[in-house]
Amino acid sequence: MKRSIIKVKPIKLQPAWSRFRSVILPIAILNGIMFFFQAIFGNGFTEAFLLNGPEVWARPWILVTSMFLHANLTHLFFNMYALIVFGPFLESKIGPKRFFWLYMGSGIIAGVLASFFYPKALGASGAIMGMLGAMIILLPNLRLLFLFFIPMSLRTAGIIWAFLDTVGIFFPMGIGNIAHLAGMGVGLLYGLYLKDKRKQYNKTYGAKKHFDDLDIDAFLRDGKI
Repeated sequence: MKRSIIKVKPIKLQPAWSRFRSVILPIAILNGIMFFFQAIFGNGFTEAFLLNGPEVWARPWILVTSMFLHANLTHLFFNMYALIVFGPFLESKIGPKRFFWLYMGSGIIAGVLASFFYPKALGASGAIMGMLGAMIILLPNLRLLFLFFIPMSLRTAGIIWAFLDTVGIFFPMGIGNIAHLAGMGVGLLYGLYLKDKRKQYNKTYGAKKHFDDLDIDAFLRDGKI
């Protein structure tokens, strides 16, 4: 009687760092490099890459480059502080690819809307607000210190941010309030999309006792929701 031989294909295990490569630090570094170039080359460099409303359709790349420019060191510090402190919470939840496209998409859409209201604009605030908008939906109870000393939930802080930016539209102080609200709106909508997707995922796979190969692939692809 011949014995049947079953060949088992070995599973290649990847180290954790290869499955999760954060995009937060590269984004922060690129912002720092661009600010260094601004300091070295002066206003000429900044003017060449900032968001110029009348020229945005002739030079659409400025929608991206303007996201990595900042008016001063304080502007850069607060945006990068928010990115580095809060970004990892969201990135670990949705994965680096989704985080990157949310960040870029929020910044670009905020820039498009800003081009209709402001002659010139720059900064990562639209992208940062997109990140925070998604977090408000997915991590609403995350605790933070508003203005560095008032404890509250992220949901409450989001309401305050939205209120202040809305008021700022009518009392302008050189801040792109409309871009902030646009970025937050994109983040809120994307957060709702992911939340709905998570519900569908749980409904589909929550009751399953056995996963086939397609189920496993879906879990690895969509598990960070």
